[in-house]
Amino acid sequence: MLTAMWVFPLVAAGVAFVFSAVLFRQFGARRRPYLLVWGIALAMYGVASAAVVVGVLNGWTSFWFELYWALGAVLNVPFLAGGEIQLLARNRTVDAVVYLVLIFITAYTVAVLRGAHVDPAPLLERLPSGKHVFGDGTPAHRLPQLISIPSFTVLLLGTLWSAWKMRGRPELRDRFYGTLLIALGASVVAGGATFAAFGNLPGFCITLVLGICVMFAGFLRASRHAPASAPVVDAASAS
Repeated sequence: MLTAMWVFPLVAAGVAFVFSAVLFRQFGARRRPYLLVWGIALAMYGVASAAVVVGVLNGWTSFWFELYWALGAVLNVPFLAGGEIQLLARNRTVDAVVYLVLIFITAYTVAVLRGAHVDPAPLLERLPSGKHVFGDGTPAHRLPQLISIPSFTVLLLGTLWSAWKMRGRPELRDRFYGTLLIALGASVVAGGATFAAFGNLPGFCITLVLGICVMFAGFLRASRHAPASAPVVDAASAS
């Protein structure tokens, strides 16, 4: 079974890139800042998933592990959270602050990883643990705890708040259920970090693809047009 596990992150990468392309296309048409930020986040998810494919098939190197760690374990979550904040606030000043924070987080992550010591021995495992690769408690190992966990909290609370504001409104039923699916998918992806921490390759790969598929399904559901008989309302304005 382990020899076929690379198929799951490959599918996850494909879904993530399609999801990202849809977001970029919508940004080009609508010029909503959160669509751009979410598109970048999903592109990161796709690259990180592709790095897992390479690592599982050909063996991990420091480059591929650091790429997976930076884009998958650390950065894509704050970009998703930043987009959620922009969606809720819909304010140019907030947009600027989000951009500055994301630039700082990205620069800090790159700087920490560039200065990190990588132990080559754990890279021989099918799914290396950041704790073993970088060392327990080192700045590189603690990046997800410092950045991803607070960002996931913001993302989850933001999506649930959006769903709460849309509850009981028939014209927003699809957006309501779609938003809940996005929250569920993000939670599944976050749960996959537990499998990764213990080197559980099957559990990690399955949550990787399941989470992104649920998120994409939620986004597509939330993007459905309202029935012709119902007033058209922007989900962002409803939240």
